[in-house]
Amino acid sequence: MPGLRAPSDYSQEPPRHPALLVNSKEPFNAEPHRSALVSSYVTPVEFFYKRNHGPVPVVDDIDKYSVSIRGLIEHPKELYMKDILKLPKYAIAATLQCAGNRRTAMSKTRKVRGVGWDISAIGNAVWGGAKLADVLELFGIPKSSNKSPCGGRHVEFISIDRCKEENGGPYKSSIPLSQATNPEADVLLAYEMNGETLNRDHGYPLRVIVPGVIGARSVKWLDSINIIAEECQGFFTQKDYKMFPPSVNWDNIDWSTRRPQMDFPVQSAICSLDDVNNVKPGKQINIKGYAVSGGGRGIERVDVSIDGGKTWVEASKSQKAGIPYISDDTSSDKWAWVLFEAEVDVPETTEIVAKAVDIAGNVQPENAEVIWNLRGILNTSWHRVNVQISHSNL
Repeated sequence: MPGLRAPSDYSQEPPRHPALLVNSKEPFNAEPHRSALVSSYVTPVEFFYKRNHGPVPVVDDIDKYSVSIRGLIEHPKELYMKDILKLPKYAIAATLQCAGNRRTAMSKTRKVRGVGWDISAIGNAVWGGAKLADVLELFGIPKSSNKSPCGGRHVEFISIDRCKEENGGPYKSSIPLSQATNPEADVLLAYEMNGETLNRDHGYPLRVIVPGVIGARSVKWLDSINIIAEECQGFFTQKDYKMFPPSVNWDNIDWSTRRPQMDFPVQSAICSLDDVNNVKPGKQINIKGYAVSGGGRGIERVDVSIDGGKTWVEASKSQKAGIPYISDDTSSDKWAWVLFEAEVDVPETTEIVAKAVDIAGNVQPENAEVIWNLRGILNTSWHRVNVQISHSNL
C-alpha cells in the first residue's frame, strides 16, 4: 500500500518504555507491571500492553495512505485519512484485553500454548475516531443492518501487518455486519489514543476498536475493509482464539466445532500486590485492582476475601474522578473497566482473593481448572495473591 508498509525484519521497531515486562522480543509483546494499571483510570500509552504478530509497520507518507473498502458493495473505493477526518469524531473510553491475559496462571494447571502473559495484557484508553457505522453508510449500507444490499453479513478487517501464522500474509479478522453498523456498539476507525495520534505499536495511522470484545478483533494498521458473506477465514478467526472445553487437546481438536470468541467474560485482578508479599504484622493493606466485563456489561460489585474465599467484603468502585460509578447509568463508561479498592487488616499469613460480578449476574469461576483450554485464553478465575506476615525485625 502506498504510504504504509510492513518491514520484513525488526530493524525499524519503535522505542518502548524500559519498565515494560517483555514476554517476547520478536515479535514484541510486553505488559507493564501490574501496579501501573491502578495508577490512573486511563492507562498511559507507554504502559498500555503491546501485542504484535510481526514487525511493526512503517508509515512513509501519511498523505498517500488510504484504506480500501471493497467486497459485497456496489462501489468499491479508497478512503483516505482526509475523508475519515471529515466524518463526525467520537471519543470512546474502552478497555482492550488480550484473550491470553492471565495465561501464565492457567498454564500452572496444565500446559498451554501462547505468549506467557501475567495479569496486565489489558488497558483502558480513550479512543478517538469515526464510527464504522458512519463509514459504511457512505457505501450504501444503512445503520443497524444485518445484511448489506449486496448480501454481506460480516465485515473483515485486513492489516498491512505480516505474520507467520498466515504464512507471511496479513493479519485479519471480522465482526458481524449487525455489530459494525450499530451506532450503539461504538465500533471505531480510530486514529487517536488518549487525545494523541496513535503511536506505531498501537496501530498508527488507523486501527479498528471493537469495544467489549477480545483484542484480537481490533485490527491495527488497516489496509482494507471487506464486506463479506461469511466470517473471515483467516487463521486468527478460524484456528485461534476459540474457547474449547478442558477435554480437548491438540490430538483431538476440531476448530470448526467452535465459534470465534467475541465478547470477553467478566474479569478482575488485584494490581496493588504481587503474587507473593511479605508484610509486617498489624499493617493495614490497601487492595486495588481492575474489573471489567465484555459486551458493555457494567460491574455490579467486586468481592474481596482475606481468608482464601471463606468470607467476603465488597470493594468500592470508581471510574472518572468526581463522578460516582453506577453500573448501568449513562454517566458511566459502559465499555471501560472500573478500578476497585478495599482497606483490610491481615492478622496472619493468608491468601487474598478478588472476584467480580457484572450486571447480568455473571461471576468469575473459582478456579482455572474448570475453564482450562489448550490455548490458555480467557482465564477469568478468581485472582489470588499470597500475603505472608513477617515477624522478623529486619
